[in-house]
Amino acid sequence: MSTTAPDAPASQHSPATRVPHRWRNLATLTGSTAVDSTEGSLIGTLFPSIAASLGLNSGHLGTMTALGKLASAPAGPLWTWLAACTSRKTVLVTTSLLGGAFGIASAFSTGYISLLVLNVLMAAALVGASPVGNALILDCFSDRERARAMSYFYGAINGIASLMGPLIGLFSLSEDGWRYGLATMGSIAALAGVAQLVLIKDPGVGASEPEFADLASGRRVREKTSLRAILGLFRVRSYSLMMLSRLLSGHLLISVYGVTFLVDERGFSNALAATVLLPFGIGYLVGTLGGGMLVGVLDRVMPRHGRIWYIQLAQILFAVAAMVATQLHLGGILAYAVLWALMGAAQGMNPPVNRPIVAAVIPPKLRGQAMAVFITVFETIGWALFSFGAGQFAVTHGIQSVFFWVLGVLMVVNALVLGLLHLTYPRDVAAATADRERDREATLGASG
Repeated sequence: MSTTAPDAPASQHSPATRVPHRWRNLATLTGSTAVDSTEGSLIGTLFPSIAASLGLNSGHLGTMTALGKLASAPAGPLWTWLAACTSRKTVLVTTSLLGGAFGIASAFSTGYISLLVLNVLMAAALVGASPVGNALILDCFSDRERARAMSYFYGAINGIASLMGPLIGLFSLSEDGWRYGLATMGSIAALAGVAQLVLIKDPGVGASEPEFADLASGRRVREKTSLRAILGLFRVRSYSLMMLSRLLSGHLLISVYGVTFLVDERGFSNALAATVLLPFGIGYLVGTLGGGMLVGVLDRVMPRHGRIWYIQLAQILFAVAAMVATQLHLGGILAYAVLWALMGAAQGMNPPVNRPIVAAVIPPKLRGQAMAVFITVFETIGWALFSFGAGQFAVTHGIQSVFFWVLGVLMVVNALVLGLLHLTYPRDVAAATADRERDREATLGASG
């Protein structure tokens, strides 16, 4: 149905709303996000060469990474606010162009300070595309299609990143290769911004909702950006539970400390231990794509509770695989590769369900900020807490003990906390639907 169609009575609502250009938007955002993600991790990938060239050590890398994350936390909501004041397309294009420019500039760094400043600025620029892009995708697909769309989005991004990693590593073969790598990816990011300018067709806030689909885009609700509106998100109990779950999700540690664990605790060489990253990435891809299809089935069979059982299962499966992989001595690397693949699959099951859950309980006018808080603020807090706390705890108790409590016990606790959604989610979905109906009636009343 065209977004410029004339207004129609509420009785003509259709649950199967199809937004024009939705697949082109998804493909464009997938490509640009994959480029942004690759550029954002470029410093870490090429750091050995950078360290040799500029006389740095791992402490410098830790500082750059941490400050980049800290800069991303406030930058995400700020970019989302700017998107509401201008347009989402403007922000998506701007973040790619700025991120590319800072990436290119960092290729000419002559020392640590200049590299640090440019890396932080690049991180703060690139982070804006994530919440804004997620909100745009949610407005392109109906509630029943969002799990599949998100599985394609995150599955493809992970697949592209897995392919790009080894290619990026080739830049380290020459002394100044890291400079060429940064300049090349910065240029590609800038081109991604141009591609978004040409290809993205923003359908507008709430375009995929049956209550707004028949309203012209200029007459739909506009996104709210006030601090009061943002704080009001936490009055939605299901959203608060999802934020709490974000802080209890210890998935991150396996990618941060997994290889170190296999080297220090199981005696593998660094090179051999690193081979588990490939099956982990494959498992993540399978979990994401398969999860999107499974959520779609559960939405039809158990529309009120299917998503909740699914997200609980994902946490339990990860905990079981992590406990076997990190608490038992399994012998050769092949057994660990299988367990890493299972952990990757369980972790990959989350994106196809957690974004649709948030979208279902938050009105369209607040989804942009909801995504910004969800993706940039709480993810950053969780990253900082787990990375720093686990590192300190591991010094005295060992990484294996850290994994027992964070990857095992805490993930089970997370699954139990998510079980509270069985009580809150159906009511919050109904409340969000009622809110959309009120906005529709207000819009039609104002035009009457």
